[in-house]
Amino acid sequence: MKGAIVLGLIFMLLMGMSLYLFYRGLNKGANERIMTRLSLGQPEATVTKPGVARIERAFLRAGLGRPTDRLPLALSIWLTSMLLGYLLYDGFGLALGILLPVILLRLFVSFRYQRRVRRMIQQLPQLLDHTVRSLKSGRTLGDAVLHSIDAASYPLSEAMSRIKRNVHLGVTLPDAVQDFAELYEREEFQLFALGLRVNHRYGGNASELLENLIRLVREREQAARQLRAMTGETRLTAVVLALLPVSLVGYFLLVNPSYLLHMWQDDTGQKMLLAAFIMQTLGCLALWRMLRSI
Repeated sequence: MKGAIVLGLIFMLLMGMSLYLFYRGLNKGANERIMTRLSLGQPEATVTKPGVARIERAFLRAGLGRPTDRLPLALSIWLTSMLLGYLLYDGFGLALGILLPVILLRLFVSFRYQRRVRRMIQQLPQLLDHTVRSLKSGRTLGDAVLHSIDAASYPLSEAMSRIKRNVHLGVTLPDAVQDFAELYEREEFQLFALGLRVNHRYGGNASELLENLIRLVREREQAARQLRAMTGETRLTAVVLALLPVSLVGYFLLVNPSYLLHMWQDDTGQKMLLAAFIMQTLGCLALWRMLRSI
């Protein structure tokens, strides 16, 4: 029985990779590559999209490119984890092999996005200051913003290359910055887009507007740092509470794997383990929402 399941998983792995390669062979002609390159710069809809579009949006915000570029590798790792989990711990290991890679990938993408957008916000005042100095030297607002993007540091320069691409395709600068702000969903970028839109529609002193925005962003960043310092103990306690049950399960699997496997082979033990897993998941979600609120 175990051999049949192993062969089935291997068959699924090979079949998935072959179908993916066949699909790429049909759709990666010269015209398709050109259309794909052009479509990257088009503004996206602001509505939340389910399924693959939402996953692609999360990967783009985290700076990981499109997930379809690494689909064969991801499927291989996922099916390999299921195979190893089943070979080591039967059904319980198979369940871990299915859920654990997905959870770890979700946490990694979220962590990568938070760290990346935090660095971008730290670099935003420098970009705005460079824009102000370019305006005072005689450049137009559009040229000053685009020149500041070229002079910005990574990752802000890479992320804002989306704005340059949209402008070169004919999108107005306020609309391009608004599209960028809607992608990353941060108030600092929304304020930047709103300021450009107001200046574009009603005119005014763009240098003074950007200087006020620089002061506002720096004050918000300072307040956020003070809040993180004041709530550091609370966040550390939440992390310990979330990792402690998982660490104990890993310790039991390493030291005495028959303990949990014996519970899994019993009907009452299965119910207890499933209930513990559901409660742990709900607890981690609750702690995660609480941490996001502070």
